[in-house]
Amino acid sequence: MITTTTGRTAVLTGANGGLGLPLTSALAGAGMDLLLVAYPGVGLEDACAVARARGVRATHLVADLREDAGRRLTLETAAERLGHVDVLVNNAGVEYSAPYHELSPEQIREVMSVNLEAPMMLTRGVLPGMLARRRGHIVNISSLAGKAGPACQEPYAASKAGLCAFTFSLRNTYRGTGVSASVVTPGFVDAGIYARMRRRTGRSAPLLLAACSPERVASAVLRALTHDRAEIIVNRYPMRPLLALMALWSGLAERVPEWTGANSLFRAAALADRSTQAPEGRRP
Repeated sequence: MITTTTGRTAVLTGANGGLGLPLTSALAGAGMDLLLVAYPGVGLEDACAVARARGVRATHLVADLREDAGRRLTLETAAERLGHVDVLVNNAGVEYSAPYHELSPEQIREVMSVNLEAPMMLTRGVLPGMLARRRGHIVNISSLAGKAGPACQEPYAASKAGLCAFTFSLRNTYRGTGVSASVVTPGFVDAGIYARMRRRTGRSAPLLLAACSPERVASAVLRALTHDRAEIIVNRYPMRPLLALMALWSGLAERVPEWTGANSLFRAAALADRSTQAPEGRRP
């Protein structure tokens, strides 16, 4: 775990996405030197400038986390430029809205490799150094989609559910070592994937799942680090009571995405994508 953030080092993936800039600003504002990783690298220079304006060192790297080579490059560059890694924030993510049978095998593999496999492999790479120093924290960015499994989101929901389980296992394995892990689980966030979905469909998130600000997610990441929280759910309205009921009654779990309107929104996104381009090659 991290008892103080000032002077620490952090690697942030997905640094140019919807949450990238708010996360960069929050981590830099907490006094951490940064390696900002994204693919492609559009906007990384601007993100570095935001971090440096906060008085910390910041550098960037273009690395394709779908591939082993990109993951190795990230770890090697972190060691070279930061010296060591105190914090790893696994934020990079890929999403496709489509009926599952319409997704290509390549799209399914892409979602799982970026959203789940890359965080697991990057975590494996930084753990030995963290354990040797008896200090370190992993933060995984999940999604409420991993709790509810909405329509047309099978790979994304599976990958985000996997991040939750991965995080809890890490906490149990490394308890008492000075190294810990947290998962931050937002609902719809007014940036990135949801912003693109809203543009494609002309529809907003349903009332219960009304979008929250990316800055609120960034604040949750800092709370997870400094208070060693296992999981922080970020949503406009409290979700834990509903999630607890869903865990108790499987029939309710199946119906909640329909009742809340989540299924309708994702089906609309899938229809919008289908009408504008073929599933193959479609990227968020």
